[in-house]
Amino acid sequence: MKNKRYFLAGAALLAATMVLQLLARNVDGFATWYAHGIYAGIQRVVGGIFGLFPFSVVEFGLYGLLILAAVYGIRFWREPLRVLSRTMCLAGGLLFLYTCNCGINYYAMPFSQYAGLQTGAYSREELEALCEYLVEQVNKTATGESCQPGVWRREGVWAMQAAGEQFPSLAGFYPKPKEVTVSWILSVQQLCGIYSPFTVEANYNGDMPDYNIPHTICHELSHLKGFMREDEANFIGYLGCIFSKEQAFRYSGYLTGWVYAGNALYKTDQEAYIVLAQQLCDQAQTDLAENSAFWDKYEGKVAEVSNQMNDVYLKVNSQEDGVKSYGRMVDLMLEYYQDESRLWGHQPQNTDSGAGQ
Repeated sequence: MKNKRYFLAGAALLAATMVLQLLARNVDGFATWYAHGIYAGIQRVVGGIFGLFPFSVVEFGLYGLLILAAVYGIRFWREPLRVLSRTMCLAGGLLFLYTCNCGINYYAMPFSQYAGLQTGAYSREELEALCEYLVEQVNKTATGESCQPGVWRREGVWAMQAAGEQFPSLAGFYPKPKEVTVSWILSVQQLCGIYSPFTVEANYNGDMPDYNIPHTICHELSHLKGFMREDEANFIGYLGCIFSKEQAFRYSGYLTGWVYAGNALYKTDQEAYIVLAQQLCDQAQTDLAENSAFWDKYEGKVAEVSNQMNDVYLKVNSQEDGVKSYGRMVDLMLEYYQDESRLWGHQPQNTDSGAGQ
């Protein structure tokens, strides 16, 4: 009888998950209403509770779940219906939580609409101008200094809230991001960070080169505001960094922006790219080289499988370009750069505090 109840509970959760997915994908406005209404409440409550813990709750929860599953399977291997029914209930619960705290948000109104950024076609000259600006800002913000983990976590929240002063959809509460204790797990998958919909936590890889960490933190925190598209999360991460008062954050944002915009320029005009790349300061050159060397260590089957799984995951959630969607961040940077240029009559301003973008 218990087996049946567990099985039916799991089936009911799966059915509810399917209904919510259908509503998000087919009912205009439902996902936007949910993401910035119901989910916003979930983020404050669940994110606030798990944010009280100084470690990644989802990481240790995963370890505990794997141990319990192994022990349970060994103990009751002679009772397959018992194991199957509990597995069904657990799977239904996890998929339901994923949908409520993440899956629906993929179909909400994108950040670009909230920010009034209407991307379009851009010339090679406009792309080159953006790259010139990014190189200039990278060189201005490079100090050779890095933040301590405690500063990273605190400043990540402040940086996103500072961005929220100009973009209200980013304003409000953020729980502190968490460094994954065993960051190797992310490294072998070539992941900089990960958002946990089960605990509403932003997690980052603490083993990767320091310049990568601030942008990753802001990227993952953007997901906690209901913005799940990876291209937009990259752009929001860029905004969070350049609005920060910490120079290490601004440097991370500008250097990450250069990587994306520079790659786009390289495909368009290799000569212009080489000229600008040579203008990067020694610190930036070193950081980029160390970053490449770090990720090269983890090239292999695990990374390949992880990339393929991520590609499938993005496409399942209607990001049709899969992992290629990360590159569309450049259009958003171009539009933002153009808007700021028109506002100031020249290239976007930057102040020593980092709040003048």
